[in-house]
Amino acid sequence: MSSLFKMPSMPAPPQLEMPKVENVPSAEDAARRAEEEADMRKRNRNRKGRRSTILTSPTYSDTTATTDKPTLLGG
Repeated sequence: MSSLFKMPSMPAPPQLEMPKVENVPSAEDAARRAEEEADMRKRNRNRKGRRSTILTSPTYSDTTATTDKPTLLGG
């Protein structure tokens, strides 16, 4: 089938235009920094609210198994 049709040729890619360095805005401005600090405070406040509802430690070392407790059922 390739003998009947020629492969289409790709057009040449357009020339790249590099942006000028002086027109690039800085990522470290005061407004952005203030917004990130506000977001971090909000996230920490939400974390604090969830932490207060957890009653055990992550390692469960504060609770011991009570397996030797006698019961009324003959144990």
